[in-house]
Amino acid sequence: MSFVKSLALAATTLVAATALSAQEVTLRFQHFVSPLSANPTGFMQPWADAIEAQSDGRIRVELYPFMQLGGAAQSQYDLIRDGAIDGGWVIPGYQPGRFPEAEALELPFMTPKSAEEASRAAWTYTQQHLMDDFADVHVIAAHMHGPGLVHLRGPAIDEVADFDGLSLRGPSRPATLLLEELGATPVGMPVPAFPEALARGVVDGGVITWEMAPSLRLDELTRSHTDVAGDRSLYNLYFIWAMNRDVYEALPEDLRAVIDANSGMMASAWAGRAHDEGDLRGRDAMAAAGNEIAEMSEEVTAEIRAMGNRVIAAWIAEADEKGLDGAALVQSAREAMAAEIGTAAGRINR
Repeated sequence: MSFVKSLALAATTLVAATALSAQEVTLRFQHFVSPLSANPTGFMQPWADAIEAQSDGRIRVELYPFMQLGGAAQSQYDLIRDGAIDGGWVIPGYQPGRFPEAEALELPFMTPKSAEEASRAAWTYTQQHLMDDFADVHVIAAHMHGPGLVHLRGPAIDEVADFDGLSLRGPSRPATLLLEELGATPVGMPVPAFPEALARGVVDGGVITWEMAPSLRLDELTRSHTDVAGDRSLYNLYFIWAMNRDVYEALPEDLRAVIDANSGMMASAWAGRAHDEGDLRGRDAMAAAGNEIAEMSEEVTAEIRAMGNRVIAAWIAEADEKGLDGAALVQSAREAMAAEIGTAAGRINR
């Protein structure tokens, strides 16, 4: 081989190696809420910014709200698994029965009212029980939102009997089981459908967080917001932030390391903290609109806890019938939550 040809070959090899080491990737992540709501502003966008900065711009993360890339919120997990999108925000409970072990985290009064603490516990529980269920995606974070409460077109809940006959939106199977136990008629629906259902009178209200209230126009569409007493949530919802496994594994090792550095416990707590901060803003917005802000008495809350315990007992029996150890899953979730109480990086005063 001539000197010129050898030099050309060496140059080509060097260019190819340099191109590989400088590979640039665009990741398209999708979610189903307003880009101005708490998780997108407090977690998703800062997470995307961190990925871009720490990769020196070699990874670009594009965020698409309101399911702009197609599909329904209920199908988000499959969209990620199948590669229709590179990643996104998933509520496993939007597919009832598909991920039964995850439901233990959503049972009544399971979580503290700190979303950050609940999210740290959710990551621990996910590592213990759910990674096989999610084996066909790459899980970046697992988290919970803040306390779920009752938002109504009518007056606040004062006693358990006030639930009788109310048609209430519920986000998950455990939540709808509790609403049914309370005497309401539960209507399962994803969050994007809630405002229209309220506006058309399809439902009398529903359960959701403070932080989602402004983006769903609950200051206009409802007149009261009722929480339970104490430091535990009436209900909660479990989320994962995940990406397509093949896309993740195809990244160069140094770019995978950037994703990994923004994953796990730290990312889960980060997502939860975004909800805590959003809850404060959401509550203030509802109060500023003149809506009724209420808290049930300790006595009424105790009644609802007892009803929640019946839901938990029924869930355990059902899990056992599916071949799971329902009591062990509930105990594991409780232990994970107990271990995280008091660990939030920035305590949220409620």
